[in-house]
Parts: sequence; C-alpha cells; structure tokens
Amino acid sequence: MAKQARAVQTWRSIVDAAASVFDDYGYERAAISEILRRAKVTKGALYFHFASKEAIAQAIMDEQTSTVDFAQEGSPLQSLVDGGQQFAYALRHNAMARAGTRLSIEGVFLGGPHPWGDWIDATARMLELGKERGEVLPHVDPMVSAKVIVASFTGIQLISEADTGRADLREQVAEMWRHLLPSIAHPGVIAHIKPEGRVDLAAQAREKAEQAEREAREIAAAAEAARGAAAAGRNGGGGPRGGGAGRGTRDQPEGEGADEPAGVEAGAGAESDVGATATATAAATASGRI
Repeated sequence: MAKQARAVQTWRSIVDAAASVFDDYGYERAAISEILRRAKVTKGALYFHFASKEAIAQAIMDEQTSTVDFAQEGSPLQSLVDGGQQFAYALRHNAMARAGTRLSIEGVFLGGPHPWGDWIDATARMLELGKERGEVLPHVDPMVSAKVIVASFTGIQLISEADTGRADLREQVAEMWRHLLPSIAHPGVIAHIKPEGRVDLAAQAREKAEQAEREAREIAAAAEAARGAAAAGRNGGGGPRGGGAGRGTRDQPEGEGADEPAGVEAGAGAESDVGATATATAAATASGRI
C-alpha cells in the first residue's frame, strides 16, 4: 500500500512539474531535464510512468477539464456560465489549466481526440439539458452553439492574456455571455442569469487555503509529537543491548520499491520528512484545482 501511494505521488509530481514547464515554455521548448528538476525525481522514475514527453502532454490535456464541474441541479445555463468562470479563474491560478490550453492551442494532438472535444461535448450536454428544462430556445442546435461558445471563450482568453495577463478575464467572459445568451436563451431566463458567476471564486480559494494551512499545522504538530515520543523511547531504552548503540540498520524488506526503479525517491517515507511533506501537500492543495 505504501509503495502504491509513493507511485501515485511520483506520478502527480511529474504531471504537476510538467504542467509548469509547458506553461512557461510551450511543448517544443519544454525539456525533460527541466521537468525532472522541478519534479525532483529521477529519469528512471519519469520513464517508469510515462513513455515520452508526448505522453506527459496528453495526460495534462486530459486533466485540464477536471478543473471545471458543471452542476447538474438548478439552472443549466447558469451552471454553464459558472463553469466558464471556473475555468477563467483556473487560467489565472492553475498551471494545469494554462498548460492544457497552451498545448491545445499549439496543436499538440498526439494522435488522441481533438483537444477541444471534451469542452465542446460538455457544453453541448448542458445546452441540451437547458432545452429539456425550457431555458434554451427550441431552434438552438446544442452542438453548433457549443462550438461557438468554446471558440469565443478561447479567443477571449487569448486576447485577455495579451492585454492584461488575464487580469480582466472574468469580466471579459461575462461580456461574452451577455452577447451570446440572447441568441440561445428564453428572454425571461436571461434576467436571472449572473454572467459573472454565482460564486466568489477568489473568496472560496482563500477559504480553502486557510483550511489547508490549518490542516498542515495539525499534521506537522502530530508528526513532531511522534518524533519526540520515538526519540524518548530510544534514549530511555534499556536491556542487554544498551539501546542498540553501534548496531547497523535493518535490511530493507524484500520487494520494497518494486513498483518503481531504484533511486526514484531516496528517503521516501522517512519520519523526518513527514512535516515537510504535509506542508507541501497543503500548499499544493491550496493553489490547485478549483
């Protein structure tokens, strides 16, 4: 179980590091050596999980859609608007979203499905649900409208990136919806839609960060207490061996680390790293997906 957890953490470290590298340099200029440096793993560990740079890029494009969750309850059109604002926020604060978008724009299809396909399909499903619930006009073709919405969002975020580093993206996306909603929604519904989204995502992110920081402090305190108790036990131990002074370390159990090449994560699982790992995990959670 511990080996499996380490393998998952290594995979996560590689993907997160690669996302930051692709975000900074694009696909062609992204170097495996830089991914290794940021992920703090060996080349053997990377190639244990991914056959190539292309495979890492595909994993990132597959993951970017998970930054958005379209709520199925309530108004489908409002949920669609909220999802767009979620992704707009992610593009400012989440390297995974930015890297996936950049890879898609650069045309890194890698033999897989069209990079915009997931977004178009998800948008079309919400528009179809809107038709069923009487929010979307009867003549609207969900797939055609979905392509227009996704294309509009893509162009707007590119212009916002060039103009303001996406600082105004939320308002620009809201303006997009103000222009598009009259062509797809019943007039009586439009008045109840909030183009800026229903949730204050910045406040939500701050709350998550504060919660993660509290949890990290609790875990670090527990780890420190455990180390203190272990040290007290060693220092106060009696018996014929005299506390074990001068004895060598116990041999590693057979099969330990078999799920990854040797040297993947030297020292993984050591007690002295528990507090640091908890703090790093909390920080990643606070700045991760929405």
